[in-house]
Amino acid sequence: MKSIAKILLAIFVIIVFSAYALNESPKVDVDMVAKIREEGFQHSQVMDIVGYMTDVLGARLTLSEDMKRAQDWVKNKMGEIGLVNTVIEPFMDYGVSWDNEYFSIHMLEPDYQPMVGFPLSHTPSTKGKITSSTMIVNIKTKKDILEFRGELSGKVVLSTPPAEIDLVKMAQATPRRNSEDLKQIEEQVIPQPQRRRVPPPPPDPDLLKSTEIIEFFKTEGVLAVLECRSGRPGLVRGFARPGTKDDGWSLEGNLASLPIIAVTPEHYNRMYRILIRDIPVTIELEVRNRMGDHVEKANNILGEIPGTDLKDEIVMIGAHFDTWHASPNASDDTAGCAVALEAVRILKAIGAQPRRTIRVALWGGEEQGIHGSREYVHKHFGNPKDPDIGIKPGYDKFSVYFNQDYGAGAFRGIYLQGNEFARRIFASWMEPMQDLGFTAISIQSVGSTDHVSFDRVGLPGFQFIQDRIPGTAGHTNLDFLDTLQADDLMKNAVIMAVFAYQAAMSDERMPRETIVRYNKKLYPLCCLISFSEPLDWEGIFSEIWQQPCNLGPRHWPLVLIQAVTAIGGLPSGQSHNLTRAI
Repeated sequence: MKSIAKILLAIFVIIVFSAYALNESPKVDVDMVAKIREEGFQHSQVMDIVGYMTDVLGARLTLSEDMKRAQDWVKNKMGEIGLVNTVIEPFMDYGVSWDNEYFSIHMLEPDYQPMVGFPLSHTPSTKGKITSSTMIVNIKTKKDILEFRGELSGKVVLSTPPAEIDLVKMAQATPRRNSEDLKQIEEQVIPQPQRRRVPPPPPDPDLLKSTEIIEFFKTEGVLAVLECRSGRPGLVRGFARPGTKDDGWSLEGNLASLPIIAVTPEHYNRMYRILIRDIPVTIELEVRNRMGDHVEKANNILGEIPGTDLKDEIVMIGAHFDTWHASPNASDDTAGCAVALEAVRILKAIGAQPRRTIRVALWGGEEQGIHGSREYVHKHFGNPKDPDIGIKPGYDKFSVYFNQDYGAGAFRGIYLQGNEFARRIFASWMEPMQDLGFTAISIQSVGSTDHVSFDRVGLPGFQFIQDRIPGTAGHTNLDFLDTLQADDLMKNAVIMAVFAYQAAMSDERMPRETIVRYNKKLYPLCCLISFSEPLDWEGIFSEIWQQPCNLGPRHWPLVLIQAVTAIGGLPSGQSHNLTRAI
């Protein structure tokens, strides 16, 4: 009984000490924050960077010649800033290059009108300028084919229903996030599971795949295919031809397709309505696309501010450099790339000497499935969940990655990706920037961009909560510099620079949420070990989880609190309150 009493007393002392330790905030270098703010707000170059990218470099479809030209520019820009180890690094075989060189579409009859559209990527050219009648062709099943067999030769087909325009949504403004919005985000304290992809239902043998419909059109002698998948006037929303992922963006797949043109809703719908009246519509169309003749690798671009005493440890910031091809995609994600470059420019300009190496990455292949960041993470850091990849030496040395990709709006906070260990750290770093409207911390996880590549393998990767701003139109033909707001991007660059610097200077690497998420049941084991001798907690956790542990002394109190709670040493409510302090 005496030994049990001693153990309980020791636990009580540790808990009291832990509660005190939890009140100690991570250090913030306020002088360096002031220097970052001064450089970022009084000598900003972010609009010059994003302006050159959007106006001069333009759209950057992955592996296009335009992308290669833009990546060369970025590598040189990184050198100008003063980054070292700049590299254009290949990440995977990515089919053949594809670029649109010329496009023109006009309605000639029954009335003349120049129309707005854009060819889908990885489609072939027309055979010069063509003039053709048009026809509505709604095909979904094999039975539908019978109706149109022998009727389509030499025609251009309208292949989708008329676009529906939401007039109510058009009448509503795009408000920025207000304090109530941010409060609601923060009050969602229970992490919601990320949406999992629902397996597709068993294939319906009667339904045709998109690739089968295009194959039928080509067999029947169709000249080109028109479609509209946009719900806003003026916007063309078009991506890649059906089947690109299946055939690996291949030359054979490109040539086997037809020219496919996405058209703005008001022009597409006008043709559709005229045809419903049984009045012929004649159009003139020309598409010139340039395709490579051999498989090439797609690339990421990276550069570094070298660290000092912890130079082998890595802090990363970044955004995806690739875009869809209908516009420069100023908000998705040219703005994010400019913010990341401006952040490292600021740090170089003020002479920052981070302990850890700060690496900036501008990713390729994000729009097609975050390929660039995923392959980079697997190559340099590994994946403990995949034995074929395993853990690479860099895994133990990685600290954190910060990403911008939810438009061009100002940072209003950060998503924790379920990592409660990061809450107190971020709250401390945010304090000297609350006047920028950067205040919210959400436990929720978000996806669909490059921080996910880190999070999925157990590495800390975070996306900022961003403002909604009017006018931007990612993935369309209307995403240009004109809708970006300089104040927002300047704030973002300052915040990203501060976060990168603080992470690089911290005594400990960013804690990894996966240890707590997957191993709560193992905490009691730690409490059952004798307290009579010093404990190698890091070794214990590394042994239990068979992967390197990233818990520093500042996190041990949380582990002890959770452990004691698990064996009944503390009421769960008190444990929860103490836990929230971190």
